[in-house]
Amino acid sequence: MTTKKRICTVIIVLVIVCTVCGGGFFVWKKTGKGGSKSSQKVYVQKVSSLNTASDFKLSNCSFLGVVEAQESVDVKYDSSKTVDEILVKNGDSVKKGDKLLTYDVEAINLQLEQAKLEVERLQNEIASNKNQIAELEKEKKNADQDAAVSYTTQILSLQSDNAKNEYDIKTKNVEIKKLEASTKNAYVTASIDGTVKNVKTVDSLQEEGGDVIMQITEEGDYRIKGRFNEQNSKDIMQGVSVIVKSRLDDSTWKGEITSVDTSPQKNSGEDMYSYGSSDEMSQSSNYAFYVNPESFDGLMLGQHVLIEIDNGQDTSINKTGIWLYSDFICKDGKKNYVWAKNEDGKIEKRYVEIGQKDEDNGDCEIKSGLEKGDYIAYPDKSIEEGMTATTNEADVSVPPNDLDTNDNSDADTEGGDKDIVFDGSDEDGMAIDEDMLASMTDEEIEEYFNKLYGEEENAENADGENADAADADAAFAE
Repeated sequence: MTTKKRICTVIIVLVIVCTVCGGGFFVWKKTGKGGSKSSQKVYVQKVSSLNTASDFKLSNCSFLGVVEAQESVDVKYDSSKTVDEILVKNGDSVKKGDKLLTYDVEAINLQLEQAKLEVERLQNEIASNKNQIAELEKEKKNADQDAAVSYTTQILSLQSDNAKNEYDIKTKNVEIKKLEASTKNAYVTASIDGTVKNVKTVDSLQEEGGDVIMQITEEGDYRIKGRFNEQNSKDIMQGVSVIVKSRLDDSTWKGEITSVDTSPQKNSGEDMYSYGSSDEMSQSSNYAFYVNPESFDGLMLGQHVLIEIDNGQDTSINKTGIWLYSDFICKDGKKNYVWAKNEDGKIEKRYVEIGQKDEDNGDCEIKSGLEKGDYIAYPDKSIEEGMTATTNEADVSVPPNDLDTNDNSDADTEGGDKDIVFDGSDEDGMAIDEDMLASMTDEEIEEYFNKLYGEEENAENADGENADAADADAAFAE
């Protein structure tokens, strides 16, 4: 091989190496350190599971209820104490914490003094027994064997008495603490706001044998008692808003769950879910909850009603079809789109038509572009077309809900704003296959990049390479 041919070969090799390196640089630049976008996974969810339309999401499970009198609380007194004075009468209104009756403090103080004297007597008896034991121990040392046995028996008896007295002292000290507490709280207070009813005298209680001296009924005429079972208990919580519906007409009342009773209720055999049946393992226990309506107008004591969780089903917007939270909607100029899974399992821009918007709930109607069986992703600044869709959160490469602070994903019902929200596609709309580049010749690589980045840019590169080649030829000629 001549020197000229060798030089030409070296130049050609250098051109090929530079071209391949340049291609690798563009691959690194476009895919991020050589990674393939198609290998990155994006978490998608089924549209039907995200649909906020009332005909899908709001099941409006109804609970049976009945209008009943407000809660009544029994007020009991301590029969071991002497009632000094009853401070209320039937019909009185009381607040939580108000005093209802007082106990005789002098009687309590007398019991307290007696208990203290008893402790003192037991302590003296223990001290006396200890002295006797000490004397018996001394006499036992100088006594013969038969007498020593007698001394031992007496000592053991005194030690047993002391052990019993010490136990009695502990018991009395507990009693003393209770009596001291009674002197400080020598009264009974109301546990709820309400009206006093059924006040009884101590004499009548002693004749009847009970300990309920009065009752307090909560303020208000009625409340609604509802029933739920363990299978639908997740919806029942204190403070939840509800809608009460009449079973007679279209009347409705709004209200709130004020309390939940987690003690199982015993129901009649005709109930769908019964407690305490012959086959308890196959049944579901019932529980009670209580509703305080905003108004009782039109309700009657004993009236049966239906109770529904207030999910906004009475809104003026009749939601049908597909409704999505506006956060899922992106904008490309004046067009609205979502990140959707295509038939090949890849992420694509899916342009959609937006209809009505519910400003209160933050969702909007999808008039076209999506079906309930489609899968979509929550927008993220890292999502790009061509990424792989997955329904397994553990596989995702793109962190969920990582929106840029400058993003604006609200849907525009009139076509969108002028600002373009983040667009996850490639700048040029084409992907680079590094494996394919490695198998190309230099001419194929040049043609590939001409198509990918434009004829003008590569033409300039080609002119530069031709100039380099001309210089090399000139140098060789010299």
